[in-house]
Amino acid sequence: MSRRSSEQWARPAGMPGEVAVDVLVPTCNRPAELAVTLAGLAGQTDPAFAVVISDQSTGDPGWEHPAAAAMVRVLEAQGRPVTLLRHLPRRGLAEHRQFLLEQSTADQCLFLDDDVWLEPGALARLSGALDELACGFVGMAPQGLSYLNDRRPEQTANFEAWEGQVSAERIRPGAPGFDRWPLHSAANLSHLSAELSLRPGQWVPYRVAWLGGCVLYRREALNDAGGFTFWADLPADHAGEDVLAQWQVMERFGGAGILPSGAVHLESPTTVTDRRVEAYDVVLNRESA
Repeated sequence: MSRRSSEQWARPAGMPGEVAVDVLVPTCNRPAELAVTLAGLAGQTDPAFAVVISDQSTGDPGWEHPAAAAMVRVLEAQGRPVTLLRHLPRRGLAEHRQFLLEQSTADQCLFLDDDVWLEPGALARLSGALDELACGFVGMAPQGLSYLNDRRPEQTANFEAWEGQVSAERIRPGAPGFDRWPLHSAANLSHLSAELSLRPGQWVPYRVAWLGGCVLYRREALNDAGGFTFWADLPADHAGEDVLAQWQVMERFGGAGILPSGAVHLESPTTVTDRRVEAYDVVLNRESA
């Protein structure tokens, strides 16, 4: 196990060979939320996983909060390797994700936001789905449970389960598939799961425009599609980096959402307040020029 804190240090060599998933957690100024996210990970059993936390907080790193520190100790006591990294200065969301991706060595890597709690069994369901579907990524869109009484049938009308093999798709604004994005608002997936009357352990893959917050990639597929290396073309203040990376993976390997979603959004205020620059607008416009 490793606990290191540095701007540039990477994970040490010789990680246990049985680690199947690297859980990559970017965090910034959210110590309480980070503690809850780590508590969700501590409730996972299979498959074997390691955790990498990269902190860009303006003050002390989030893992120094007593609750977060306790959850790090729990994970370590369970035999989960935990790596703690400080990555500064801040160069934007995409650069931070690329840095985390470069720390990963497992076949599968889960990008888990620092405001998402996973229910027990969620990681096993994701990993099993990725193996079975053999696509580039699968994900669980985090649900805002304060919206359980807010049903939005107009937003779930575009739900479409994958039938058979997940195949490559090309998603762009205004093109077919883009209008699926409202599916992941509020508690829509919770309502859909209830309507499908899924049995315990049963899951359904469905078509997405993109996913945020909890996405499990085949690491090789994400790297082959370019990862987040487009960060160098973006200003430090941007959004939508996960959307662009997923579109690049989907075009080559396909991707799917998974119902039921075992991810819960903590509904804390966003730390990404400047959304004037969308990563896909900049990069795709450059490519088409």
